[in-house]
Order: sequence, then structure tokens, then C-alpha cells
Amino acid sequence: MGIASITAYPVVHPLLSCNDMHTGAKETADSGELFFKISLAEWSLNRAIFGGQLDHLDFPLHAKENFGINAVEYVNQFFIDKAKDRPYLADLKSRCDDNGITSVLIMCDLEGDLGDVDEANRRQAVENHYKWVEAAQFLGCHAIRVNAAGEGTADEVARYAVESLTELATFASDYGISVIVENHGGYSSNGKWLSEVMQAVDLPNCGALPDIGNFCIKRSEPLEQTTEAYLNTECLEEYDRYQGTADLMPFAKGVSAKTYDFDESGNETTIDYRRILQLVKDAGFTGYVGIEYEGHSLPADEGIAKTKAMLEQVGLELS
Repeated sequence: MGIASITAYPVVHPLLSCNDMHTGAKETADSGELFFKISLAEWSLNRAIFGGQLDHLDFPLHAKENFGINAVEYVNQFFIDKAKDRPYLADLKSRCDDNGITSVLIMCDLEGDLGDVDEANRRQAVENHYKWVEAAQFLGCHAIRVNAAGEGTADEVARYAVESLTELATFASDYGISVIVENHGGYSSNGKWLSEVMQAVDLPNCGALPDIGNFCIKRSEPLEQTTEAYLNTECLEEYDRYQGTADLMPFAKGVSAKTYDFDESGNETTIDYRRILQLVKDAGFTGYVGIEYEGHSLPADEGIAKTKAMLEQVGLELS
């Protein structure tokens, strides 16, 4: 999803509605044969949610009714003030329970940098995540996704990120929750750097969430301080996505399948997903691969549906 250090303002472009062909979609009969499970990342629908066309509480059922996806990944930005609101969370949980939908994880942003060189800021960032650990447990998630961000040298940020992740994962272990780190810009998009952070933490409930489309280490400066503007900037330094995936898969407790556009055969045009999913399979991963469509050439619902079809097709070829 969008880089956490950029403030996420509502995107003005409304989500175009998709054709009725997706309404009431059923799960693919062969989906049980895949070596992985499919979930839907809420960020795929960020324009609709920011624009008011879709409410966060309606997201799980939208995923099931429109795409036949029974597992969802939340983004805390869409209920940022609700982490301690038990009636709200209970409503969300009951909607999932009543419809056989699994809450997989909560993606946490805007809570401070876990690799901040300032000790007070760093401790506050760790404590800011506690409420999301508790919310994740209440909703039945297995994890929260965090960011290993910070200003300073690579070694400094790594050292402080290890310290913070160790503290946060230790707290989360009492709740049965894992703390998983996404390659999310800056040092964290260097697969070797993040894998070394994972090795240093060395806790069973601390792992990685490889985002296949997020290995840009350095971007040009955006003209506006918005997530949308940032994602449209030029990548000045990029870590090889296939090497990065291989680096992070030994620690993966989830995978984020980023997509942007598709060719006439339904293949993603910028990422070789046969190569990616082979790396995922070779690592022995059998968990959730979360759909995260970030393209602009298709309405979000259509992009999500095409991503699901591609994952199923390639997954079946490799299973």
C-alpha cells in the first residue's frame, strides 16, 4: 500500500463501478487446490473508501459478494480512531462471523517510526501499536503489519528497528498476534537489509510481509504530500523484486500480491507472477497471498477480479 511516511489524504478520483459480471461472484471451485490461500487487502479499494462510496464496515461483505473472497486484510487508516471502540469492532467482527469471513491482519500506518533514532519517539511508536495488537486479537486476526521506518544511517535504523520490533513482538506474543514487517520504502525495501533485521529479532511471532511491488528504495520528491502523488513519482533506486522476494520469503507470514495492469491473456504486465509464485512455493509458504490492486487503467473492482483470476490460474499451474 502507500508509503506510511506520506500523509494519506482522501483521493479525489472516485472509484468507477465495475460491470455486474462480478456481483455475487462465487469462489472458484478449484481454489482449494492452490498451495496458498487468497485474501483481499483493503487498500485495493482505497479510492472508494476515501471517497465515501464504500464504508469500512461493509468491506468484508463486499469482498465476499463481489469476488468470492472470504478473507480480508484491513488498513488502520480507514478506522484510525476505532482501535479501542469495542462496539464498533464487535459490529465488524459479527459481520465477518455471520458471513464466514476471516479477518487476516491489520495494516498499521501513521503510528510513528519504529526505527526512529529518538528514543522517546521510538517508544511512543511502539506503544501506539499496542492498541492495534489488541484490536487484531479481538477481530480474530493472526497479525498486524508494521513498518521498519526511520531517519538515519542504514545501520542506525536497523538497530533501532530491531529493538522496537523485539519489544512490540514480545508484547504481541501474549495476545497470540504476530508482528510482520512489509518492505515499504526506504531501507525496508532493500530485501537484504530487512532480512537481516528479521534475523536479528529472531522471534517466532515476528516476520515479514513481502510486497511484490514495493521494492523502490528511493523515489523523486512528490509535488504534493499525498500518497497518490508519492506513488506517481519516479523510482530512482530499486531493489530487484525477485531477489527481494527470495530474501524475505524465509520470514514470510503473508505475501502482498501487488498488481497494476494486465495484458490480453490476463498476465500482470510489469511482474512475472509465475516466477514470483514459484519463489513463494519453493519457500514452503501455504498462507495468505493478499490481493493489492493499485492500477489506474481499470476500475478497482475489475482490477481485483483480474488479479484473483491470475493468481488462481498461475497457482493451479504450480500446485
